[in-house]
Amino acid sequence: MKLAELQALLYRLITAPGGVAEGLVAERGLPPGGLEELIVGDARMAARERVAIYADAYFYRLLEVLREDYAATLAVVGETAFHNLVTGYLAAYPPTARVIQEAGRALPDYLRRHPLNEARPYLAELAAFERALSEVFQAADGPALEAAALGAVAPHAWGALRLRTHPAVRVLRCEWKVAETYRSYERGEGVVAAARGRHELLISRKDDRVFYRELEAGEGDALRLAMGGTTFGAMCEVIAAARGDAEVAAVISRLLGSWIAAGVLSADAPA
Repeated sequence: MKLAELQALLYRLITAPGGVAEGLVAERGLPPGGLEELIVGDARMAARERVAIYADAYFYRLLEVLREDYAATLAVVGETAFHNLVTGYLAAYPPTARVIQEAGRALPDYLRRHPLNEARPYLAELAAFERALSEVFQAADGPALEAAALGAVAPHAWGALRLRTHPAVRVLRCEWKVAETYRSYERGEGVVAAARGRHELLISRKDDRVFYRELEAGEGDALRLAMGGTTFGAMCEVIAAARGDAEVAAVISRLLGSWIAAGVLSADAPA
């Protein structure tokens, strides 16, 4: 067997959902002597057992990463249920990316169809919130827009001013107050079940710290426009349409100031 073929075989066995023994049953290209002809065993440990060590290490490393990325979700469901959840998830969504942090990307989607989410219907949203926190922390860096850069903008040019969000920004639509559940876990106060309540969350990063807060009316739609690059005028229009109050100009001015202070907008001009 060529080296590349042996490597491919070991990968299939190490990542086999049912374990090495089940993986061997599915193999059709083994030599007459079986795995023992390819992997050296001895009186203490057979070839299959040696490969199983790597298979266990592979799973538990993935489990460790998912425990870190979804720590509040783990705290809600408990160790045993989370272990079983990850086992089923990895069988349904085997990792394909080279970066291990990508292994848990689809866990929130998997949870939406899982019995654990039926018992706690906020669970998938909590996992999605934790995933967004992780993505924002690891997002590409770049210069944030500062207030001084806006000082030279002429009054008549503000409407056409093009803006976009910083790469380390996410906006989530939620049906449950999952940020409160996460905050209670983060403070060491234990986990509390999330209350139902439709809202949107802004997650951003500044000075290597991740922040989150609930958005005001129209703010989420405005920031979604800015994610693809838009004009300040377009952002003002969606905020004004959502609020419809006489003080909308003051509201927009305050929101712009809060975005700049939090590093939400990018200093790079949109393409």
